[in-house]
Amino acid sequence: MANSMGEVMTDISTEAEPSVYVQPKFIHLRVHSDFSMCDGLKKVKAIIAKAAELNMPAIALTDQTNLCGLVKYYHAAHGAGLKPIIGCDFWVKSEELEDELSRIVVLTTNNVGYKNITELISKAYLRGHVQNKAVIDKSWLVEYKEGLILLSGGREGDIGKALLKGNTELVAEMVSFYQQHFDRCFFLELVRTGRENEENYIHLAVELAEQKNLPVVATNEVMFLEPDNFDAHEIRVAIHDGFTLDDKRRPKRYSSEQYLRSEAEMCELFSDIPEALANSVEIAKRCNVTVTLGEYVLPDFPTEGLEINDFFIKVSEEGLEKRLDQLFDRNAEDFAQIRAPYDERLKIELEVVNNMGFPGYFLIVMEFIQWSKDNNIPVGPGRGSGAGSLIAYSLDITDLDPLEYDLLFERFLNPERVSMPDFDIDFCMDRRDEVIDHVAELYGRDAVSQIITFGTMAAKAVIRDVGRVLGHPYGFVDRISKLIPPTPGMTLAKAFEEEPKLPEIYAQDPEVKDLIDMCRILEGTTRNAGKHAGGVVISPTTITDFSPLYCDDEGKNPVTQFDKNDVEDAGLVKFDFLGLRTLTILQWAIEMADVKLLKAGKEPIDITKIDLEDRASFKVLLASKTTAVFQLESSGMKSLIEKLKPDCFEDIIALVALFRPGPLQSGMVDNFIERKHGREEVSYPDETWQHIDLKPVLEPTFGIILYQEQVMQIAHVLAG
Repeated sequence: MANSMGEVMTDISTEAEPSVYVQPKFIHLRVHSDFSMCDGLKKVKAIIAKAAELNMPAIALTDQTNLCGLVKYYHAAHGAGLKPIIGCDFWVKSEELEDELSRIVVLTTNNVGYKNITELISKAYLRGHVQNKAVIDKSWLVEYKEGLILLSGGREGDIGKALLKGNTELVAEMVSFYQQHFDRCFFLELVRTGRENEENYIHLAVELAEQKNLPVVATNEVMFLEPDNFDAHEIRVAIHDGFTLDDKRRPKRYSSEQYLRSEAEMCELFSDIPEALANSVEIAKRCNVTVTLGEYVLPDFPTEGLEINDFFIKVSEEGLEKRLDQLFDRNAEDFAQIRAPYDERLKIELEVVNNMGFPGYFLIVMEFIQWSKDNNIPVGPGRGSGAGSLIAYSLDITDLDPLEYDLLFERFLNPERVSMPDFDIDFCMDRRDEVIDHVAELYGRDAVSQIITFGTMAAKAVIRDVGRVLGHPYGFVDRISKLIPPTPGMTLAKAFEEEPKLPEIYAQDPEVKDLIDMCRILEGTTRNAGKHAGGVVISPTTITDFSPLYCDDEGKNPVTQFDKNDVEDAGLVKFDFLGLRTLTILQWAIEMADVKLLKAGKEPIDITKIDLEDRASFKVLLASKTTAVFQLESSGMKSLIEKLKPDCFEDIIALVALFRPGPLQSGMVDNFIERKHGREEVSYPDETWQHIDLKPVLEPTFGIILYQEQVMQIAHVLAG
């Protein structure tokens, strides 16, 4: 909790007494989560929960050269009533130490400092790795110094290294640099975790502090939460570094004392240097960053001088006219009657989108899809809830008439459930990157980025990783790993429920028990970072105004450090550019066919005008010749096709909906098949629901609730 002056306080009031504030005596300013993929062990939420349990009023998360956990940390800290202090642990390259890297901890005091630390992190990754690490130059600190507080990095900082080498001239030079550029914002960091040279360094650092009038601060360089987490932490580090625990070459850089000590423990540990404890609190008081979350921003879209809402209405109405020309005969007597529901639906959708502030999203998607079509890059016809939007159909974002198939717009966008619209857009796998490149060219390369994903130690992988590090034979580890079911999202807990042999060998073999127990601690820990398959964000300014960047070893392929959920929370809007091999194959097939058609003097194929009831196509489908047909090619799906015998396009839609775990396990698939072929009577749940007539809603699916739209329509009917 922080008062209006930014002072950190903790409320220890009781029900009988008014609130009483007690000044804390120590605040942790250097804590790593598992987003420090080289050495952090615990998840952000677990860290915050432990800090709350210990009645800590504030805590600093300082992961290694990243802010990947920032959004989760910020939410969790506020939710638990803690003040979040934003910072980072950096490796530093300097002229004084030449090729030897040092450490420094950077904390942010205000929003300018938050922007500056974001730039430092991004610059480190964009430069490419130095000695296999993302590293900042010491000179960069001067460029981005506003709003920053520096902790010296202890014995691993540049001053610490120079002190331990006894190089007084170098120490004086370094101190002069920090005093010149970071007056009252640089602290000599003191750490007592029982590691080599710590006490020697502390004596030298305290002496230097007195000589040069430098403030000192205590930290515990926290890597895990409890002392008994140390063994799991050592294994985590060994997995990252590629060693086994018994390898004599394995560096041992950590101690069992790097846990989240309580305030009392830290006060006892530094009872001889009380000012180091007091300064941790003073620093915490000065760190007051406010991160804006949950407010979406989009780049400006050119609107021919009109207000964006008016332009959006204009292009949507024009687009609908073109679609109506494609669908119907304008000269037909009943055309006015036919178009009325389209006009009414478009008006409702336009009002919702404009009121929610999302016209820019539709216009941006419209532009890059049109660009793709203009450049002969195959684009999917649209799938997911976005196909329920008539605006999307009018703007050529999708190619399916939502009114014809009773698709509901509210499933895609609903003012009562405010969330960003999200089109799943499929592009030809071979040319998807051209579309992303076009978007980067249009909006600015520093304003467009793909999104990070995190690989975690999943059930199978954690057994193999931990088993290897513990030195178990391959056969032993392989035998246990193969007992884990290959189901996506499988956990050790689920595996023990589904595979009876696992609890059996766990109870019988102490080595298996020890391995599994360790795996349970490490399961789900963030292991590495990658790139989201299709997520792209477009910023109105530069990406680093919203998220730091993460790059590969060479400084290429930048991605946001916030994952797909966090990056939207931070204000950036995600667009899905999904690569689909099926579209590539379709394009090849069309191009091959067109060559022969043109030779024969015939018109080339227009795939958008193919007859959806083509009998020859259904003959191939009924023969289960669906290899490479999107969503219809698995052996299970082929078996379902044989049973269902689809003979119209609606049956293909039903096939995809039925082939999901819920319908398959509930038995409704068999009911659907039997009713379609007349072997079971079609009935509707009207008697159960007080004779309400659901036949119009459920008739297309033989009285079975199959689609999300039907669930929504039933709710609508029942509620009147």
